This record gives sequence, C-alpha cells and structure tokens, in this order.
Amino acid sequence: MSDRIGAPGTGLSRREFLAATGGVGTAALAGCQAPTSQANTRPNQSSTTPNSTAPDLPLTSPPEVVNVDEQGGKVTLKTQPAIHEAHPLESMGGPVKLPRVWAFQADDRAPSVPGPIIRTTEGEDMEVTLDNTDGMRSHTVHFHGVRKAWKDDGVPTTTGITVDPGETHTYTIPANVPGTHYYHCHFQTHRHIDMGMYGIFRVDPEGYEEADKEYFMTVKDWDSRLNRMMAGEDVTYSPRNRNPDVFTVNGKVAPRTLHPEDGSPMIVEQGDTVRVHWVNGGYMSHPLHIHNHRFQRVEKDGGVIPEAARYDMDVCNVAPAERHTVEFTADADPGIYLMHCHKVSHVMNGNFYPGGMLSGVVYKEVMNTDIFKQLMQYAGYEQ
Repeated sequence: MSDRIGAPGTGLSRREFLAATGGVGTAALAGCQAPTSQANTRPNQSSTTPNSTAPDLPLTSPPEVVNVDEQGGKVTLKTQPAIHEAHPLESMGGPVKLPRVWAFQADDRAPSVPGPIIRTTEGEDMEVTLDNTDGMRSHTVHFHGVRKAWKDDGVPTTTGITVDPGETHTYTIPANVPGTHYYHCHFQTHRHIDMGMYGIFRVDPEGYEEADKEYFMTVKDWDSRLNRMMAGEDVTYSPRNRNPDVFTVNGKVAPRTLHPEDGSPMIVEQGDTVRVHWVNGGYMSHPLHIHNHRFQRVEKDGGVIPEAARYDMDVCNVAPAERHTVEFTADADPGIYLMHCHKVSHVMNGNFYPGGMLSGVVYKEVMNTDIFKQLMQYAGYEQ
C-alpha cells in the first residue's frame, strides 16, 4: 500500500492526512451490484450462473505509479481476471460493482483498473513484457504517443504479433516523446478496453520539475452489461448497442472517488501549484470541470502548449484516448470543491444524483470539519 493519500501522484502522506483530519474514520458496509440505467433492466440473482459470483477472483486495487527507471528500465504486465468494486457501499446510489474485469498487474503488485501508471524519463528505452502464460485469451499492448519500431506497435492485424495464452512477448518502447500518454490492449480492442485493459504511460521530460501537487486521473464510461455477461450473467451485450451506465474516475464512482486511499481526491494546501494529468480511457467525450478554480491547459497528448496560446478556463473537453495536462493555483477560499464531467447524466449512479464521474479538490485546511467527516462516511473511509 502506498504511503501517499489521494489521487495517484504527490498527495499528502498518511501521517499528514491523519494529523489534518484528527483521525476521522467510519466503518464500511460491503455492496454487490452495478447500477441499472433507465434503458436497461438488470437480471436478478436467480438468472445468473454459478460463475457470476467467482469468489476465488481477487478484488482490484487502485492504480499505482510504477517508476520503471527504478526497475532498470523493465516492467512485466500480466492480466488478471478480477472483481471491480467501483463503490462498495449503499450510500449515494451504491453499491456499484463490475463483477468481471481483466486487470493489468505490474510485476508482483496487485491487479488494478485502470492499469498501473507506467512512468519513465525522456531518453530511456523501456522493456515491457506482456506475460500471458496463465491467460485464457490473446492480448497485446499498444502505447500511444511515442515513436517505436513497427513490430512493437502492439496491433496484431498489422504486425502479425499476438500474445496468445501461454506466451510472453517483450516490447521495446523508447521514451522519445515526453508527456502523458495512454496504453491499452489492441486485441479485440472494442471489448478488451471495456474489460479494463487500459492505463497511463508518463514520460517525464529531461530536467522535469514537478508541481507542488501532481495527480493522474483516468476517466471512463462503462456499459456494465459486458462485464456482467463475462461474469456469466444471463444478459446480452453488443458493442453496436453500447449504453454506458457506470462513469468512473480512476476506476471509482462518487462517493468512493473521495475515499483518501481507494479513491482519487486532489488534496491541496493553500498556495499550492497543482498539475493534473487527465486521460480518457473510454469511448465518450467528457467535459471536465473544476469548481472555483481557473486552470490552464499546458499539454495536449504530450505536446507542450506554448505560453502564448494558453488561457484561463474551467471546463476542458477530453475526447476518447486524449490526454490533457492542466495547471492551477490552489488560491480559493479553503474548502471542498467538485471536479466532475459536465454531462450531468454522467454524474449519477443509476438514477441517483450525485455519483459517477465526480471527484474533488480538498484543501488540507478543512479536513477537520464536520462536512468533510460526512463525506468520508459516504465514501466509506475507515481509519
């Protein structure tokens, strides 16, 4: 477990968080079902097969940052069938659960959805081994952004390379385009991304200077019928008739997104410079809005935006596979401010509002307040 609190990046340490909150904590209640959209009816438990429960499968963990430079420029990715709890409690329209995902697992770490945040430095070559020796399906890995050899593109149709069950394959990925990028399985892409096989790839430029607080956030839309069908439920799904009903930030829906360890709150202190790397891992565009803060977009798909072209904004539309890096100063009245998709139906758990694709900017200065304690209760934070 990481010692950092909040979204993946450079949040507070656990000790700093507990000191700021005064040790706030509540007990959590486990949940078990995904929400139902107005257009779809979920079958009841009696219509599922025994495979739908799959008690032997692991639960996913939050995505971790994997610094490949510290591992000699090498990382191994395995795929692991898992159960993904986007929000395990009954609060705010929950529980929300994807009973089957295919999670990426880096080295000996826990499987996660999104996959691990793979981080390296400009000028380094990275060896990524896709280990499918225990797999049941064929997979590949495709990295956006960087320029690589044809055979390392990760597309089976055009390279002839597929990593079948029982096989491993090593890709050489040069870190020659600095910025925030995206990786995903490119075998039967329309299903494998929707089963959870996607993540962030970050190449720090030479001499990179981090902001006071720096966070990574992947947003995604899901049609839970696919995940339920793969778990053995009696439900039909077609990518031609996709109807998303779950909307996540780093794999979680609100209020679980505000959980300091399982979720992705952006924890700041007054005067911090804050840098947020947004990645869209889904198939719909999401206009992301931060309350009470004006930010500037400084990178797009790894390309640096010249200062003369930057301007203050508070909504940034992130299309599928796009990466936007924004910066702002934590100069508002210390409080708790939402970060959410402004397609308001995406900020729901089933028919319950608010929920879904919503997180927040949380000032350390207000972590000892009653309203913060209430939010932690909704999120299920347990000290």
